[in-house]
Amino acid sequence: MTKIGTTSARNLLTTPLAVWERDGLKTALLKAGLPADDVEQPGLLFWRYESSADIPAGFGGLEIYRSDALLRSVVTLPPLRRMGIGGGIVTMLEGEARALKCQTMYLVTTSETRFFGRLGYAACDRSVVPDAIRRSSHFGRLWCANGTVMLKQVSP
Repeated sequence: MTKIGTTSARNLLTTPLAVWERDGLKTALLKAGLPADDVEQPGLLFWRYESSADIPAGFGGLEIYRSDALLRSVVTLPPLRRMGIGGGIVTMLEGEARALKCQTMYLVTTSETRFFGRLGYAACDRSVVPDAIRRSSHFGRLWCANGTVMLKQVSP
């Protein structure tokens, strides 16, 4: 486990989730109104975040496509929302993407453009998204067709 180094989420620990451990993630995503039907697919990377007191705080995930990553499934559990934990989760996922040699992160959101904008993500045209990400099952979902696509350079 790794401690998150941000001030707002300094007491969080992160643990990679194996495919067989993803029931909690799926439940949290469904309760938040986010898609969860593909979280058990191999090759998708997900992490569980907990407080130092072993209290579940949230989840987040990445899909890696060479030097690009698709940020997905970021969810903070309801009792801990509005405490900076979501930003801490995104920061940790950016670090994971950098460690995996990614340079750019993409995401699609239908409601959180302001949140991601505060974290340095900028809206972009779908045409700049690499083909591999556009062909992913997550990016191709119906709700994503109406969402805002955003990107952030995470490595030079």
